[in-house]
Amino acid sequence: MPNTFKMDNIPFSLLNEGEKRLLSTHLDIAYYQQGETVIAAGDVPEGVYIILKGRVSESEASSENEAAQHIFVHYENEDYFGGWSALRGTAIHNFVAEEESICHILPTRTLLELMASNAQFADYFQQNLAVKREIVAQHGGNQDMAEFMLAKITDAAVRDPLVVEQGVSIREATELMRHKKADCVLARKGGRLGMVTGTDLLDAVVLEQRPLETDVSEIASYRLVTIDHEDYLFNALVMMTQQQIERVVVLSGQEMVGVVELTDVLSYFSSHSHVIGLRIERAASIDQLREAALGLNELIKALISTGVKIRFTMDLLAAMNGRIIAKLFDLTVPADMQPHVCLIVMGSEGRAEQIMKTDQDNALLFRDNLAWADKQATMERFSATLISFGFPPCPGNIMVSNPEWVNSVGDWTQKMSDWADTCEGNALMKLAIAVDAKPVAGNEALFKVARNWFLRHLRNNDVFFSHFARAAVEFDTPLTFFGNLKDRDRLDIKKGGIFPIVHGVRTLALEQRIIKTNTFQRIEQLIEQGVVREQHGRDLSEALALFIQLRLRQQIKRTEEADDGVDPTPNQIDLQQLNKLERDLLRDALHVVKGFKKHLAQRYHLGG
Repeated sequence: MPNTFKMDNIPFSLLNEGEKRLLSTHLDIAYYQQGETVIAAGDVPEGVYIILKGRVSESEASSENEAAQHIFVHYENEDYFGGWSALRGTAIHNFVAEEESICHILPTRTLLELMASNAQFADYFQQNLAVKREIVAQHGGNQDMAEFMLAKITDAAVRDPLVVEQGVSIREATELMRHKKADCVLARKGGRLGMVTGTDLLDAVVLEQRPLETDVSEIASYRLVTIDHEDYLFNALVMMTQQQIERVVVLSGQEMVGVVELTDVLSYFSSHSHVIGLRIERAASIDQLREAALGLNELIKALISTGVKIRFTMDLLAAMNGRIIAKLFDLTVPADMQPHVCLIVMGSEGRAEQIMKTDQDNALLFRDNLAWADKQATMERFSATLISFGFPPCPGNIMVSNPEWVNSVGDWTQKMSDWADTCEGNALMKLAIAVDAKPVAGNEALFKVARNWFLRHLRNNDVFFSHFARAAVEFDTPLTFFGNLKDRDRLDIKKGGIFPIVHGVRTLALEQRIIKTNTFQRIEQLIEQGVVREQHGRDLSEALALFIQLRLRQQIKRTEEADDGVDPTPNQIDLQQLNKLERDLLRDALHVVKGFKKHLAQRYHLGG
């Protein structure tokens, strides 16, 4: 084999030494002049072609109008092509050398032999973006953390449940817990199980002065937080963070198999996320809460540097941000007002997709006819404090400090209805932000009443959804006519990749009255309802996760380099910092976006 062939690039780096020797033995090399056809549509390809030098285009099969042929993509140094044609046995496209080109050729027979012996090598050739991205991730530098992210609940120490029957006293339960060295029991009452912790026992005896002979089932909490034994361990950590608890009950189907505690999770996962969580909950002043909030950036860096998957990171950080905002609400809004108002977050925060803090998008709903003289001053103080916590002000002033975003339930529903009726750009932008809303503090029922009213009264007609969907296709996909990355230096990943997916999926979800706000969860529900094909949905999710991860890594780097710790170009991707594999994945993901935009244009009649 010519020594110019690089074995250290995926997918060839997936081969073991014996397989690499087999490849070396059978690898050939060929030269093509400018304009020469390398593979013609309808022919049987020799195998997979890996470009050593030159440029090859892939175009549709010849037709009577050759001038109108569409070139799908260009292949350049170290790219490979023809793999799918080799596996099919017949090429469906033309591959033409656009300049003098030299290619290595891996014969089809050898390719099939390598695929039969190496499943990951086979997956890389055969499967979709999700599989390719997973293979690249596994063969990066983060395998240790990847192994943790795949750990199931049963991989940690699931404690045997300590169950007591109805009629067991507080004294007996305490003695049993001491004997078994447990800090909680599950008390049975009829057909239900409730949890009693050591703290519950102490509160019952000391604060409530209950007799020691009181039935322990009377002080149990019957709203158990449960998780399936096959679920991921990291999800247990997210759940404990969201629910502000230290243990969850593990189920296998309907059968209880044990309890997993926070200490068990933390022994498996060394992140300091729960330390920050405890500091948030124990904060007795705004200054203490600010100190906890400012620790989140270091947590983000730790999670990303150790390879935690982006969706897990987003889930955990959304839970942490939600707790910070809710705690600030508790410290800022008078207690007698809290049952009559609801704080909502919107935009990426409402979708639980914000990681590095970009800007605030929040609003306040309040009960109709509420009398609260200090409402505006309190909201201005709330927004200013969030800014001091590292949540930048919204450039569009979509914050509770702006009276436009502080509304009674009746006014809020009317505003959303008016925005939908207007079908005008600025109104639809506000509506898009509002339909991603999620309640984080106060009386959630106020938000649910408004949301449900709007969904029931939303005009379900082609005109509205055509106008609403149009924003998803307005920005150009940063691919050349020939299917390569348009820019060689930088591209705006939000306009080119993230926003078209987020807003397109938002439109489909709104049309189907899906109440989930997270884009990944919306995609899953759209698949379940048959609105989006499963493979298409999986590709959209993987593409979005890739865009967010690439953006986040560069955001962290620029934040560290900036004197003021602020990234001046948060949505810019520096292509020069990506390796070849990352550029290939980015190109593949942008093709997914391009296909999705075409689907939206057809569905909502967005031609022209």
